[in-house]
Order: sequence, then C-alpha cells, then structure tokens
Amino acid sequence: MEHNPWTTLQREEQYRNNWIQVEEHQVLNPAGNPGIYGVVRFAAYAIGIIPVDTFGNTWLVGQYRYPLEAYSWEIPEGGGNKNDTPERSALRELQEETGVMAGRLELLAHLHTSNSITDEEAFIYLATDLTEGQSSPEETESLQIRKLPLTEAIQMAMDGRITDAMSVAGLLKAKLVLGL
Repeated sequence: MEHNPWTTLQREEQYRNNWIQVEEHQVLNPAGNPGIYGVVRFAAYAIGIIPVDTFGNTWLVGQYRYPLEAYSWEIPEGGGNKNDTPERSALRELQEETGVMAGRLELLAHLHTSNSITDEEAFIYLATDLTEGQSSPEETESLQIRKLPLTEAIQMAMDGRITDAMSVAGLLKAKLVLGL
C-alpha cells in the first residue's frame, strides 16, 4: 500500500528552536477515527562518518548525551546544513570532531532514524585517504577521541557498548562493505 491512509485536519507548531520544530497534528487515522499525531521536524540532516586508515583503524567519539543522561561512544556525527551537501558536511564534521581530514568519501547508508515520529534523514559515509590534524569541537561538545581497530569498534556495536543507532548501522554496513 503506497497511498497515505491518514487525513490531516490541522497542524499547529508547538515549539521551535535552531535544531527542531515540534508539531501537533489533528488527524483521522487509517480507520477514520480522530486522533493526535506529534511530529518532530529537523532543521538539519544527520551526518555520520566512519574513518578508516590504511592500518584498519577508526576513530570513535565519546560524549555525554544529555537526553539519555548517559555517556555514549559513537562514530563521528553531527548535523548537516540543508543548504550544503551531505558530503561537505561530513568532511567538516570529521575534521571538527577528530581532526581527521579525508581525501575520499563513500556513502554507506541513507537512513531515516526514527520515522514514526521524525522526518530526520541521516547520511553515513566511509572516509579513507586520511590525514590527521587538530580537532576543533563546538562549545557544546566535550569530546573524548579514541583511535582503535575498526574490528574492535564493530565488536562494540555487536555487544552493546555502542548503542547509537547511526553508529551501529554504519559500523555493521562497513563490516559488510569491507568484507570484515
């Protein structure tokens, strides 16, 4: 079934900041009954990068995630301005968070991170032909950087030490693409 079985009767913005907009929709559900649907719209797309050097190492970023109230190890990630290309945003985020610059990017995955409530789009890249430099995190980021074998990062995704959805999806896709 490819048609939209929902009828939107009314939309009202409830909240907006620089990153998200929250809407409340008055709807008729697929059975024709009235209901409310909440939608979170993102101002930017999500970017994730898996850098891999010639020795098979990668970089993870550790940071406290405020909404989870927990520390999280992840692939380098950030937001991509929708007025720029995902590729340029990926190169910027990688350098900003890790100091690593990539000579080559390959799209690993295009995802919708939580399509039941958001319109967020994510692009995950494999970065190669790397040069190490200085990181320059944003003021809202207190980051730890860890360089480790890609196989170890994949194992962290497999055993639950990495739970971030983009990181897990990207690492498992990298495993398949790289034949690990």
